[in-house]
Amino acid sequence: MKIEQDYHVEIDHVDGNDNPVEAEQTPDTGGEKQKTKKGPLRDFAETVLIALVIALLIRTFIFQPFYVPTTSMVPTLKVNDRIIVNEIGLRFGSVERGDVMVFKYPLDPELNYVKRIIGMPGDTLEIREHGVYINGELLEEPYLPEDFSYSPFGPVDVPQGSFFTMGDNRPFSQDSRSWGFVPEENMVGEAVLIYWPFSSMGRIR
Repeated sequence: MKIEQDYHVEIDHVDGNDNPVEAEQTPDTGGEKQKTKKGPLRDFAETVLIALVIALLIRTFIFQPFYVPTTSMVPTLKVNDRIIVNEIGLRFGSVERGDVMVFKYPLDPELNYVKRIIGMPGDTLEIREHGVYINGELLEEPYLPEDFSYSPFGPVDVPQGSFFTMGDNRPFSQDSRSWGFVPEENMVGEAVLIYWPFSSMGRIR
C-alpha cells in the first residue's frame, strides 16, 4: 500500500501575552544602561516562531502525519485515513512481528508504504491455504478477517537485516510476496494512531 505524507502543519492557536512585558527600570547609577521595552508585535512574533520550531522538531524527529490512499490494509486502515507515525521508537526500540510500519518502498524509496511486519530476520516463512507459517508454526493473526484463503507462497528465508511485510487485505495487497523483503534501513516508523476521520479515531493494532 502506497501512502502519502501530509505535509500540512497547522497551528490553531498560539497563546501570547496580551500586554507587552516591560523590564524593570532602575535609577541611573552612573553609566548603567536601561533595559529596552519589548513591543507586543515582537513578543507575539517570538512566541509564534518558538511554536513553529517546536512543531517542526516534533514532526521531523518524533511524529509525522500520513494518509492512506489504498485498500491494502483494510480493515485495519481504510482509504483516506489520516495516521500518526512514531519515528522516535526506532531509535530506542526495535521492529516487532505484527507492527504496522511505514517504510520506504524498496523499488522506489521516494514512495512511502504501510504494511504489517510478518517475517522477522532469520525466519523461514511459508504461506499455505489457511494461513502464514513461521518456522513451521501457524502464525496467529487476530487482526485479520476470517473469510478468505491464501495462495501458496514459499517457503522463503528472510535475510538478516530485512523484513517480510504483508497488507491485512491479503487478497488485494501488493507486498513482500510481489516485490521482496524490506531492508531495516528503509523503516520510517510505526503507525500508532488514526486521527481522522473521528469515526475511526483510535490506536492502530
